[in-house]
Amino acid sequence: MSLAVLKSRALAGMQAQEVSVEVHLANGLPSFTIVGLADTEVKEAKDRVRAAIQNGGFEFPAQRITVNLAPADLPKESGRFDLPIALGILAASRQIPSRRLHQYEFAGELSLSGELRPIRGALAMSLATRRDGGCLAFILPLANADEAALVCNAAIYPADSLLQVCRHFAGKSVETMLSRHEAAPVVVPVEYPDFADVKGQAFVKRALEVAAAGNHSVLLVGPPGSGKTMLASRFAGLLPAMSDEEALETAAVQSLTGAFRIEQWKQRPFRSPHHTSSGAALVGGGSVPRPGEISLAHRGVLFLDELPEFDRRVLDVLREPMESGRITISRAARQADFPAHFQLIAAMNPCPCGYFGHAQVACKCSPDVILRYQNRISGPLLDRIDIQMGVSSVHPDVLAAATYGETSALIAARVQAAATLQLNRQGKSNQYLTPREIDHHCKLDRTSKTRLKNTMEMFHWSGRAYHRVLRVARTIADLSRSERIMEPHLSEALQYRRALLKD
Repeated sequence: MSLAVLKSRALAGMQAQEVSVEVHLANGLPSFTIVGLADTEVKEAKDRVRAAIQNGGFEFPAQRITVNLAPADLPKESGRFDLPIALGILAASRQIPSRRLHQYEFAGELSLSGELRPIRGALAMSLATRRDGGCLAFILPLANADEAALVCNAAIYPADSLLQVCRHFAGKSVETMLSRHEAAPVVVPVEYPDFADVKGQAFVKRALEVAAAGNHSVLLVGPPGSGKTMLASRFAGLLPAMSDEEALETAAVQSLTGAFRIEQWKQRPFRSPHHTSSGAALVGGGSVPRPGEISLAHRGVLFLDELPEFDRRVLDVLREPMESGRITISRAARQADFPAHFQLIAAMNPCPCGYFGHAQVACKCSPDVILRYQNRISGPLLDRIDIQMGVSSVHPDVLAAATYGETSALIAARVQAAATLQLNRQGKSNQYLTPREIDHHCKLDRTSKTRLKNTMEMFHWSGRAYHRVLRVARTIADLSRSERIMEPHLSEALQYRRALLKD
């Protein structure tokens, strides 16, 4: 009777909790049992592990094999437990030494030949090890080494096969030992489409500059072909540079879906889901909770084109994450939290034909049709969008002109300066100011207070709209390097929240 215990990790949302892989061999009729709330992918490891051990030249024990994944009440999924299970069987049967196994954590899916295949969530697991204060080394598939090593001081030992890992523990020469993966400096040029390609639309470009500087959400309303999508696709290039911590958070979320690539390091995500997307696709879900589009857009841009074409119930699930910056997915047996600090950029036509309010083209929609179309977007969601802009058609003479506007680099430099000012003053962007912080940092003079009060009464704005106008005005003042919000700053902020819909 023999026992071997190894360490691994299970993903539960963004949390990679420690799992003890306990392998017990006993006399009796040969059997192979995996317990500990394992799903189908984990239970199928029995066949993969048996073939990998035999093809690696080892003997598969003809005994009663019991594998316990503890804690028993934590759900386990995916093939990441293949490697620790196989090593546990070999250690329990004394085919490899077990004296150093407690110094490592293991994760990796095995092929039938014994090769290690990449896994999801390698970066999230490495990040969790650091946050837990763990000092264990991590043995992972070679394909996951670069992303796992992005975590500062992470001890990553990549391997390409089960046999190579076994040699690491059985060998006594340096040649058979796994080498620690040293993270090379990631220097990836971040490239976005340039705003200089957009002709005209100076007022909309200014609004997007304000949105980028203060992390404000935007709704663009205009006829077909006015440049809404073109402007939105270039917005990510205006955002401030990502910090190392922000980049790690973003990469960890993408790692959960296996979508992270080292070339994306410190690049702001830009997600543009189709309007047929479900609520689960947008916010995340599934029997095993996975991050949705709002989490994959964490610290980046979520672009929703043709906003009224989305199901209204799907859009309304955005309301809470826009306020809290997080999404909690609850299931009967588990709960998962994902970050969702995304910047919403939405675009829509003012009516089904698209030409309501157009200066040259007559709208063919009746008032009832226009109202039903605009009512697909709920009032509470509109109330949470800071900047609501009309985008007019560009005159043919402007399109034919050879002149171009400011480049993204020039606008981004001003945005970066304003964002740095906000971080130095309050430690966060203006979008996340609390009501008490708004009272302290967004003070108005008597004339501006009166004007804001009159505007609120005229358009029947809510208290949330009042706070959002002040946040936008504070951002405009920051772009002007002004310590106080002046009357021109408030006037510009009020223009960005005009009643564009349901006129």
